Amino acid sequence: MTGKLELSDLELAALLCSRVCHDVISPVGAIANGLEVLEDEDDEEMRRIAFDLVAKSARQASAKLQFCRLAFGAAGSVGSHIDLGEAGDVAKLFIGDEKVRLDWQAPRETREKSEVKLLLNMLLMGVSAVPRGGDVTVTTDGRALAVRAAGTGAKVPEKSALLLQGAIEASDLDARLVQVYYAMRLASQAGFVMTMALDGEDVLITALPDAQSMAVA
Repeated sequence: MTGKLELSDLELAALLCSRVCHDVISPVGAIANGLEVLEDEDDEEMRRIAFDLVAKSARQASAKLQFCRLAFGAAGSVGSHIDLGEAGDVAKLFIGDEKVRLDWQAPRETREKSEVKLLLNMLLMGVSAVPRGGDVTVTTDGRALAVRAAGTGAKVPEKSALLLQGAIEASDLDARLVQVYYAMRLASQAGFVMTMALDGEDVLITALPDAQSMAVA
């Protein structure tokens, strides 16, 4: 990992928990609001709208929790491998089909857990690179992992770039930026070198096996 920034286990756990809560609080809040309407409203049309809101928000909350479980948690802890196809299915539910379109081209095969978690975190970095929406494509080539983000105004977020360069202090990390830090930790642990840079008008995030770790192996 670039730079000397190193969070303690407790700090990393706290920030990741904040990140997960940030992801699920919106749909859970919508469920609560919808249930309040169902309790108090007699108009059938309003009740139908509220029920649709609850159903949609419940699906979103479930998708987000499943994704966070794979990307951040100890999913599949029995054994050291995760099915890339399963990860892709979870990622598609998480992304949905509104602002960002996901093209998951990784094959259905089992990979090291750390590599799959890294790929899912790279996907999140790709989504952050297209704030106005666009297309995010996930591919693998041997052990190499890649995420390409294409869309209007695609860019490497400034703070993410600084973090990848090792120019961020621990005190500057928040619940959003900690995800990039976590991806860096995953890459280092799995023996990969991760980069995020402009490639023409797209943003390309890659993780390649570290030549030194391959030589040692």
